Amino acid sequence: MASPLPPAASPSSSKWLKLALVGAIALMVAGAALFYYASEKARNAKLAQAGNEVDVIINATSCEPNELTVPAGRTVFRITNRSERAVEWEILDGVMVLEERENIAPGISQTLTTKLAAGTYEITCGLLSNPRGTLHVTPSANAQAERPAPVAFIGPVAEYRFFLAMQASGLAKSVQAFADAVKAGDLSKAQALYVEAHTIYSQVKPVADSFADLDNVIDAYADYFEKQEQDPGFSGFHRLEYGLFSQKSTESLGPVADKLVADVATLKTRLRSLDVAPDKLAPGASKLLAKSATAAGTGKNERYSHTDISDFEAYVAGSRKIVDLLRPISAKAAPQLSADIDQKLDAVTKALEALKQAGSFPSYDQVSAADRKKLGDAMQELSGELGKLNGAIGLE
Repeated sequence: MASPLPPAASPSSSKWLKLALVGAIALMVAGAALFYYASEKARNAKLAQAGNEVDVIINATSCEPNELTVPAGRTVFRITNRSERAVEWEILDGVMVLEERENIAPGISQTLTTKLAAGTYEITCGLLSNPRGTLHVTPSANAQAERPAPVAFIGPVAEYRFFLAMQASGLAKSVQAFADAVKAGDLSKAQALYVEAHTIYSQVKPVADSFADLDNVIDAYADYFEKQEQDPGFSGFHRLEYGLFSQKSTESLGPVADKLVADVATLKTRLRSLDVAPDKLAPGASKLLAKSATAAGTGKNERYSHTDISDFEAYVAGSRKIVDLLRPISAKAAPQLSADIDQKLDAVTKALEALKQAGSFPSYDQVSAADRKKLGDAMQELSGELGKLNGAIGLE
């Protein structure tokens, strides 16, 4: 005998089942909405702490967007390179470089976190020959920051200005002697004087690097020009380095040398009259050391002469000058950080000294990968400590 069929659900129970299903779905939707709300709230809180976040795409000939607007204060720029060459992205205030990211490889994204005052700035978009973009920074109540009494920095700033003036004079004399050797066709003398002149330039690089218009004609690499070494815009130290060390000739370099003399004369004038801002000293040294740490691994700082170590030694010497000038303030405000910076400076100096052979530095293409990494790591660690200095002494 067949089992009796279960009784059919009554219209009333079917109605309750449907209501229960609708209720379950509503709860799921509400839960998802609450999760999304909580996630967005956490993300917004994180961004509020880190600053506004902006995406920038670099194409072969332009940026997307080419015009940006952000509030004053801290902003995180995420820069993605969609071109086929390594590029850089800079924020410029007139001729001054405020912030930059260099050597962004194709297909790679890098972030740049900065604190900007209200105003209108230019942005570079990859190659130096590409059109520049515009960055509008609007006023913001959240951008106010407490600063130390200016009197604390009068001494260090005055002494650094004197240092820059002396270095600028020495650079102008050295570059003139270098140019004279180039135009005289004395290859070996020109090669030796190239190293001497570029070493002096490297000591003032934390500040000279900020003059975008001059640094682009005095010390730019061929990578940043469309036709690289053959590009007519490629000039300055590295164009001369290419001719002297790669082509091993002074032929046709006279006009390039004369232009370098003129550009360095302009730099000298600017350095001697520069109103040095105390909050630019440590960050300038930190950024330069970070770039040098990367260059230590690639060997592309002096790719034709392979005199990279002389540059690195000069960068460290220039950074040490800044640290020494700020030490009376940092030792009082942040004694542990001040001690850490000194320790990292000594570590970099020892790493450089360890590379010497018979009292002089070897050609960098003869330095092992392990030694390059050790030097690069030491410079990166020093850069990191210097990056903390402004915040520790009240300049952020």
